[in-house]
Amino acid sequence: MSRDPQLPPRTIVDAVEALRSGATTSVDLVRTAIEASESNNARLAALVELYRESALEAAIEADRVLDRAGRAAPILTGIPLGIKDIITTREGPTTAESDASGATSLAGDATAVRRLRSAGGIIMGKTATMEFAFGMPDEPRGRVLARNPWNVEKWAGGSSSGSASGIQAGMFLGALGTDTAGSIRLPAAFCGISGLKPTFGRVPTSGCLPLAYSLDHIGPMARSAADCALLLRTLAGPDGHDPQGTDQPVEDYLAGLSGDLTGIRVGVIEAGAANDAEPQHAVAFRESLRQFQSLGARLVDVQLPSFVEASTATMTTLIAEAAAEHAEGLTSQYLAYGRSLRSRLLTSAFLSATDYIQAQRVRRVAQLQLARVYDDVDLIVLPTSIFAAFDCAQLSARDEVDLKSSTGIPTAYWNAVGNPVLSIPIGFARNGLPLGLQIAGRPFDERLVLRAGDAFQRITRWHLETPTSLPTGSVPEPADPGPRGHAGEHPRSADMSPPTDRGSTASTVVRGLLAMADLTPPELEFANAVARFGQTREDVRSVRVLGSASATVPATRFSAVP
Repeated sequence: MSRDPQLPPRTIVDAVEALRSGATTSVDLVRTAIEASESNNARLAALVELYRESALEAAIEADRVLDRAGRAAPILTGIPLGIKDIITTREGPTTAESDASGATSLAGDATAVRRLRSAGGIIMGKTATMEFAFGMPDEPRGRVLARNPWNVEKWAGGSSSGSASGIQAGMFLGALGTDTAGSIRLPAAFCGISGLKPTFGRVPTSGCLPLAYSLDHIGPMARSAADCALLLRTLAGPDGHDPQGTDQPVEDYLAGLSGDLTGIRVGVIEAGAANDAEPQHAVAFRESLRQFQSLGARLVDVQLPSFVEASTATMTTLIAEAAAEHAEGLTSQYLAYGRSLRSRLLTSAFLSATDYIQAQRVRRVAQLQLARVYDDVDLIVLPTSIFAAFDCAQLSARDEVDLKSSTGIPTAYWNAVGNPVLSIPIGFARNGLPLGLQIAGRPFDERLVLRAGDAFQRITRWHLETPTSLPTGSVPEPADPGPRGHAGEHPRSADMSPPTDRGSTASTVVRGLLAMADLTPPELEFANAVARFGQTREDVRSVRVLGSASATVPATRFSAVP
């Protein structure tokens, strides 16, 4: 057997072939991944937990299976994979990067993890996330932002931060992420890899700690669209335990990658690219359009109907459903949650039941409108973000939520409607950070979405680019988290006393709304909530207006099929 240990496979598809041809072994792949983790994680904070011993044991067994079965071995046999730390695994607890009890209540493998393992995948560890996939890590609690391998002063994106950073840093070849408003696609774009949000319900979320049950997706992240296609074939299909799951046929997505887009109608949405805060994005985006044309695609200018309203409906739904999920915890152990998450969840007190119902109606309206757009196109492309990765220093203390957060990062719209969307890298900003593009298809047409991404990647190399050198050193040490109460709860401190400034009308209204929600925030958080109250009510106005104008559209249980 002849192989070059200096050139390990870069993609899952290449690794599968190398394992079957004898060019590498699973033990080699896993050892390489462990070395990358031990060398880089202190600086990147991509992994919460590394399962060295169990991964090596699984690799030894995988090599035995490959020796016996050869090309008949399960497709992922010997492939090292990471799992986002809100998806359960049997190796250890799922923390959701939180001190709140309930984060570790689920045990064993989630359905998606079990399917990866059954296909021969090797679980390397749990990857960093935002707290419950929503709040910025609380540094005083010992939590830190996952860093970007291209520049450790920059964020890896959220909330599937560690999955994207770890793939780019070589800690595993693929990973699971979750996407509720863009949390697979944004980290993929920021770190220069590929990430797929499948159609809502395509991959079971059983065993995943929920953020917003009608928006949550589990999906694959890897270097290439072909890798995502291979992973999706293993992940997709109902499991009988996920009420959001669908029984739509599952295809061989890898077999559908033809490299050709002849006759495919591609709708183009520049989403601000022409007046970009990062001018290089406009250049990269337009060059990517020329690449699609060279593959035979026909470009068509389109607009996303009810874009602001549907994006706002996503955030309205997310806030309401997340608050419902954590209602008991916020009441009984408020300070056990990180400052960012509890501050964000306070926003739910400003949303009414009417706002939530109208948001569901807006989602259905947007689905019906978008279906008509797809009468004229087969795919839609638009930027993943018109910005490159942000400075970590700008994000660590960010608590507020903009319900209309759609202008620069147009990802939330697609969670409202449920369509499949793939983010792929398309170049670099002037500061050397990756830029991404989204490819969106009709519901359950992941085959064409992945075919388009793969065809683009066959004639480009952006997805194979890596930093010339990965960082050394370690992430700055967070502050001492200090003492805690019994059962892991943080003691109710002096700043939990009832707020004293009650002079303004807004203060009185906010106090009443928080009281009805049984929430008693510290004085500073109360003041911040008062400052956000008016903006939140203004943000949700578009949802109320469109929802009221569409009263004949039922706000039914969400389905990906309009």
